[in-house]
Amino acid sequence: MSLLYSVGFPTGMEGLTYPIPFSDPETLVEIAQYSEKLGYHSIWGNDHMTTQHYVRAEFPVPPRFWEPLVTYAFLAAHTTTLRFGTGVLVLPMRRDIVVTAKQIATLDHLSNGRVEIGVGVGAYREEFEALNPDGQVHRGDMVEEGVKALQLLFSERSASFDGKYYKFKDVELYPKTKQAHLPIYFGGNNPNHLRRTAESADGWVPAGLPLETLRRMVQELKGMTEAAGRDFSKLQIAPQYVVHLGKDQESAVARYQQSQMFKHFESLRKSTLKGQAGTKSEDINLVGSVQTVVDRANAFREAGVTHFLGLFFAANSVAELKDQMQMFAEEVRPKIG
Repeated sequence: MSLLYSVGFPTGMEGLTYPIPFSDPETLVEIAQYSEKLGYHSIWGNDHMTTQHYVRAEFPVPPRFWEPLVTYAFLAAHTTTLRFGTGVLVLPMRRDIVVTAKQIATLDHLSNGRVEIGVGVGAYREEFEALNPDGQVHRGDMVEEGVKALQLLFSERSASFDGKYYKFKDVELYPKTKQAHLPIYFGGNNPNHLRRTAESADGWVPAGLPLETLRRMVQELKGMTEAAGRDFSKLQIAPQYVVHLGKDQESAVARYQQSQMFKHFESLRKSTLKGQAGTKSEDINLVGSVQTVVDRANAFREAGVTHFLGLFFAANSVAELKDQMQMFAEEVRPKIG
């Protein structure tokens, strides 16, 4: 399995990992086309419905959060080989799973089979609670059930499902996806996602895991996958990491610490990354000189990474983002593996 490289895409990153404004529609096309030109495998956009509390406190105007599936339908017409992934589609905020399945299948056809779906609970529970003020659900269980429902809708001529969170009867969802098997990944650092991936998914998308933690969890996933009677070698180990390159270690770290991306990672220490309170994000991620980033990427590869999914390039402008994408593609990527 050859190593894959993808770009974290700003469908819902204004105010979080990039400043406001950042993600004009014209900019989305520019970044997607540049990703394709540089030979990246895919782009992975995130999924937000409402503004997070800390973003509201920092910015006087709201961010623009573009719905990823609709955005990709637009971008498919402006690209030819680039694949489109959701990193991640937050299923608990999408209560009608049949409509979601119809959107995914439609996008897969309109893009000529270039869709991959990552699903998860979302980093900010406050978003879910804003959409569901009276909802009492286990979001992880809801995501797991949602994937089972999607897989049924994509495979059965007539599908029925009677779950705790999703119910439908005698649904003939057609056309099915253009791809005979559309890849689905579970995204998140919670150990429960290892079991979910081992039992039914095509890959696992953790975020910002330290090297030794990643190595340990990959081995746990391998054991679970084999115990489930599945071929571990067919799974994608697809973590998300921040990238920022500089002429030397000191300047790269200093510039990274001035980025909106750095502020975002600090906010995640209360949720997704709450187990990393004593570790600096620049020491975990692909931040530093070219040689430092090459060495870290190779260490991640040796720990089991098969897809650097959603490389989130820390930048405070589109020009800086494109420079970082180019530096990684030309100076780092050839030296990995």
